[in-house]
Amino acid sequence: MHTGSCHCRAVRFEIEGELEPIQVCHCGDCRKAQGGPFGTNIPVETSKFHLLSGGDDLRIYESTPGKERVFCGRCGGPLFSRLKGKPEVMRIRAGTLDGPVGTQIGFHFYTASKSNWWPITDDKPQYPDARPT
Repeated sequence: MHTGSCHCRAVRFEIEGELEPIQVCHCGDCRKAQGGPFGTNIPVETSKFHLLSGGDDLRIYESTPGKERVFCGRCGGPLFSRLKGKPEVMRIRAGTLDGPVGTQIGFHFYTASKSNWWPITDDKPQYPDARPT
């Protein structure tokens, strides 16, 4: 079991089971939404995500048609995103998890639009656009 929260801890959640590898997204939308050089996301089956508190504090922003970014309405902390066309999976922001996690970076994608001031220094796979399926 893994636990996590927003910055003010009004929204708290837990995730059942092992975590998938972290996906590092370098697209402009993720950079703007996270306020940093990239977004770090972990895909989680919706059925394994359990909201413990703060449901009334959740706010949704549809950043592109069909893509919802969910954040805390109190502190503004980003929590996860989801696609309306793929309701069985959500993408948890890795930085919201409490304590050590038993997963690592799996790959980088949208590297063609990455910030020029943050070098990628690991040896993980890099994809210039979306990760091939």
